[in-house]
Amino acid sequence: MIAAFGGIAQAQEVQEARKAVSIELNAIKPTDGGCTLTFLAQNGHDSAIDKVVYETVLFDTSGQVDRLTLFDFGTLPAGRPRVRQFTVSGITCEGLGQILINGAHTCDAASLDDNACEAGLILETRTEIEVIG
Repeated sequence: MIAAFGGIAQAQEVQEARKAVSIELNAIKPTDGGCTLTFLAQNGHDSAIDKVVYETVLFDTSGQVDRLTLFDFGTLPAGRPRVRQFTVSGITCEGLGQILINGAHTCDAASLDDNACEAGLILETRTEIEVIG
């Protein structure tokens, strides 16, 4: 019985962990005078997020802050992935070392808690640029 209960508790923890926003830096592409960052975002909550804007800090490869900016991910429907691209001018993709999601500047989600865009935020990367939060 205890093993079965432990399995149920673990399944509930996994389910709760999925009730978060996940952001993956999926690709980077050099542009004239900048770098395009492509993110895959998914809202794991049961309800849509009408608008989410993340305060984002870009660090160069030496670890110094290059800039603080806002990335508007727009609407994130429940359980459906969305791709968002942001072109950052004045820095090369090779010059970016780390991206910090500093927090949600805007999180409009009428049916969710106020901290739905930040609580349990899952950050990943498929590039050489580290993403932290």
